[in-house]
This record gives sequence, C-alpha cells and structure tokens, in this order.
Amino acid sequence: MKTNLREWQKGFRDGIPVALGYMAVSFTFGIIAKQLGINPFEAVFMSLTNFTSAGQFAGITLIATSAAFVEIAITQLIINSRYFLMSAALSQKIDPHTPILQRMLMATGISDEVFGLSMAVQGKLNPYYTYGIISIAMPGWVLGTLLGVVSGNILPTRMISALSIALYGMLLAVIIPPAKGNKMLTALIIISMAASWLFATLPILDTISSGVKIIVLTIIIAGLAAFLFPVKEEGSREG
Repeated sequence: MKTNLREWQKGFRDGIPVALGYMAVSFTFGIIAKQLGINPFEAVFMSLTNFTSAGQFAGITLIATSAAFVEIAITQLIINSRYFLMSAALSQKIDPHTPILQRMLMATGISDEVFGLSMAVQGKLNPYYTYGIISIAMPGWVLGTLLGVVSGNILPTRMISALSIALYGMLLAVIIPPAKGNKMLTALIIISMAASWLFATLPILDTISSGVKIIVLTIIIAGLAAFLFPVKEEGSREG
C-alpha cells in the first residue's frame, strides 16, 4: 500500500508540467468551442470524456458543420486509434496479473504525454504512477477548457494562435530527454518526422486522414524497430 502511494505521489509530481501545458492548450480549445456556439457544460463534458486535443479539435469542427453522428464517431475512432497501440504497449510494461479494472482505468486516462512519461519508467511500471499523472493532467485539461470557454473572445488573435502550438512544445519535451544518448531512438524520431512530412506532401498520401497516418506510420516504424532492434528481457541478459 505504501509503495502504491509513493508511486502515485511521484506520478502526480511528474504530471504537474503536463497539467500546466494542458491548461494552455485546452484554453485555446475552450475559446474555439465558445466561438462555435458550444456552451461551457458541453465543452467541459467533451474534455472530460474525450481527453485528446486532436480528437476534440476535429470533433468541434465536425459539429460546427452539422456532420452526422456516424461521421463524427468514425472520425474520432480513426484519430484516436493510436491510443489502442499506446495501451497495448503499456500492457506489456505492467504486471501481467494487474486486474482488468485497473487496466481500464489506465486506458481511460492515456494521452500522448501520459504514455510518454509512463513508458520512460525504468523496469516494470506500477499502475499507480500512471494514476498519479492522470490525477493532475486530466483536471488541468478540463480546467483549461473551462477557463477558455468562459473567457470567450477576450484574448487577441495573435495570442490564440500562439497558444495553439503549445501542444507541440509538450510533445518535444516528452521525446527529447529520452533520445539524448540513445542513437537508435534519435534515428527513429528523425525517420518518423521525415515519413510524416512525406505523408503530408506527396500526392494521394496527403489525402489520408491524420489518424490513419499516425496508425500506419506507427505500425510500420515501430514494427521494423522492434524486429531489427528487439529489446532483450532482463532475465535473458542475466543468463
């Protein structure tokens, strides 16, 4: 019990920078939601149940164009499909005997940054560490949404545009530290960036939705990396 509490506290502390970054990004989401006629309750409920910037920005765009429910659902499924892969990866890092309820709780709060911090843990992952991150990160996302939708159109356009790129800054903060001193990880990051650029510029490929691009690139690049550079189990190294 004391170990779980310590892990939760550590995750909570590590999640504070993520929560602060989420507040900045979701603040922008709240402003845009207000501009599209979404009330504070709807915006907050969306952030609480969706917890994904790409999915939410796409969602309010479709809502604004009066898209059908089926179209919105399929779009969300495609955009957020990467979380299937993240949850599957985390399932390999926790104790195999972890109860299904705890696994579902972890999956509910998984985001790019929560996943990055959890995967950076050395050795086996205690689920309570991830719970700690989620405990501060999700309220930060929801609070930022509320502040943004209440603020409405107070902030100038230039400031709104600046806030909209805050998410990319958080992603860089997650991937750069682990890549230092790791040539293979650095190479994979560069390859991923180059492949994403090709998918965004080449004919036909540039028509593929962002969610599908992420899934395809993740499966191909991560699959090749796992096949060519498999990570040995601790037991096999000792033997």
